[in-house]
Amino acid sequence: MNLIAIDTATERFSVALATAPATGRGDTWLFEADAGMRHSELVMDCVDMLTRKAAIGPRDLNGVLCMGGPGSFTGLRIGFSLAKGLALSLGIPFAPVPTLDCLARPLSFWPGIAVPVLDAKKRAFFCAPYRRGKRIGPDMDARPVEIAHMLAKSLFPRTEEEAPEQALLFGPGAEALHRELMLLSEEDCPGIDGVKPAFEHGKGVHWGNAGTLLEIALETGVFDKGNDTDGNLLAGPEYIRKSDAELNLG
Repeated sequence: MNLIAIDTATERFSVALATAPATGRGDTWLFEADAGMRHSELVMDCVDMLTRKAAIGPRDLNGVLCMGGPGSFTGLRIGFSLAKGLALSLGIPFAPVPTLDCLARPLSFWPGIAVPVLDAKKRAFFCAPYRRGKRIGPDMDARPVEIAHMLAKSLFPRTEEEAPEQALLFGPGAEALHRELMLLSEEDCPGIDGVKPAFEHGKGVHWGNAGTLLEIALETGVFDKGNDTDGNLLAGPEYIRKSDAELNLG
């Protein structure tokens, strides 16, 4: 299958294309940039650039993917709108993939808990815990003290002879969360002093992008024959948090 994937969930924007020629091995093409909030200006040009480089046309595409959330409200809306627009105009299936699942996938090798983190602003963070690539908790929209409690409960206890299990924070919001966790006191969060040594801030660690979206789609067979993806065109982003407008109305 020829699949296109769009990631506009954060300021690190990416588009990826997987091609599957009739004979031989398929190729993957990826464009990635720190684009700020210029996603809408860049996406279609990037799709066009990648299809030309792969020597295929839009009509040769067989499916479209995007990040399903959580993430930037504006970025997610842009990603869904563009992906759905491509799917509808070309008559091909569309599927969203949970953002944190995608971010966590490259850290499946980590021996402890891997925690992809997005800055949700207002001193809160979107995150979820994973162990060996498997999700072990739900998506969270939480303040640092709540995340510290979650990690304290999730880390495996070890004997005195064994090194403590490590929790790796990574992703675009990891540095900000790490700073907040280091400020917590035993009074703020009982047990935090025992958890702090287990944190490792994965600054510079690679996390998932549009290329990882393609890997997940190909591995799970989301576009295989027999899978009903029609309902995805009615789906929207998984925001987790209500927008400011919704909160003001409430």
